[in-house]
Amino acid sequence: MKTIIKNIAELVQTENIPKKWVAGRDMQKINVIKDAFIEIQHGIITDFGGMNNWKGIENWSNTNIIDAEGGTVFPSYCDSHTHLIFAESRESEFIDRINGLSYEEIAANGGGILNSAEKLRNKSEDQLYEDALIRLKKIIQMGTGAIEIKSGYGLTMASELKMLKVIKRLKKASDIKIKATFLAAHALPKEYTENKDGYIDLIINEMLPRVVDENLADYIDIFCEVGYFNVKDTIKLLEAAKKFGLQAKTHVNQFNAIGGIKASVNLGAISVDHLENMKEEDFNALKNSNCMPTILPSCSFFLGIPYSPAKEMIKRGLPIALASDYNPGSSPSGNMNFVSSLGCIKLKLTPQEVINATTINTAYAMGLEKEVGSIAKGKQANLFITKPIPSYTYLAYSFGDNLIDKVFINGKLQ
Repeated sequence: MKTIIKNIAELVQTENIPKKWVAGRDMQKINVIKDAFIEIQHGIITDFGGMNNWKGIENWSNTNIIDAEGGTVFPSYCDSHTHLIFAESRESEFIDRINGLSYEEIAANGGGILNSAEKLRNKSEDQLYEDALIRLKKIIQMGTGAIEIKSGYGLTMASELKMLKVIKRLKKASDIKIKATFLAAHALPKEYTENKDGYIDLIINEMLPRVVDENLADYIDIFCEVGYFNVKDTIKLLEAAKKFGLQAKTHVNQFNAIGGIKASVNLGAISVDHLENMKEEDFNALKNSNCMPTILPSCSFFLGIPYSPAKEMIKRGLPIALASDYNPGSSPSGNMNFVSSLGCIKLKLTPQEVINATTINTAYAMGLEKEVGSIAKGKQANLFITKPIPSYTYLAYSFGDNLIDKVFINGKLQ
């Protein structure tokens, strides 16, 4: 079946020669074709261009024509950092923060990650799957076409495997591209409060071999932060994971800069995520590396903590990615449209920089840059059509509005 979308006001983020990422000054550049069309066959983009170059239809059989009616077409968002699978929401902690408690204080009182872990242990795999599938379908309709999902609310062998098996089921059930990340080193479970080394050894010697043997993860992660896991722990875990062929994506520099970025880069991490607090040595560690700095602005918005110095990273020639950090405690939304608006409003990025940061660069942060992230021949037809808007920059400007009219994953209308 061939699908042709015609009468597109603006076709955004087109590439003739796909890039692995966009960095520095180049993040200001995107290609846009006005009055355009796009052709899709078997879920793959086969042609695109201006309507004046459209050859028309030679064979009407098995051809589906969709009139964009002056809407704008974007490649789907790629959300490279989420915690989509969780047992229950945590609005009680939301109230605690309103009343003055910090994220760290809530965690010290038994809330936070440990709260989610305790609730998840009592939920069946089937229930977790059904809940996660509802969330996944919701964010697809908001424009997301590729996503990374972490474990990390299990903190035991059984519960971590349960989460990863749910991700595996989601991969089979959905056309969206999904990458799984093993995050048992998200926090110390209560039974290991006084034995952190013992828990790290449990992850390395028992959990990790099982995860790899059952092919449940694409990446490994650790929360390298004061009060959680230090640089020594990070190096030990990432070195062990590397022997199993698992590349790292790490939580670093959310509240403190303690050297996690350099350790992650040195051990081949594909991305380092959060980055609210940066030191000179952190910028230097990222320079000339193959590691994608990934910023999570909706977490900063929700917790009221500092935003990452995105403009400084770009000024220094680095690429940046923006992701949602969708989770019940610090970013209870997977809406990448809102993330894009925050990128402009709070990080002071231009709409062009935000588009690059939420498509090509986040695709790279999941190892999917050859498959999604732009409108290019040979890439998957994961895209969305907006309602008629004045220009493509209006999408980030008009925060809070639902401007997406139609969503396509693998060329199929969702």
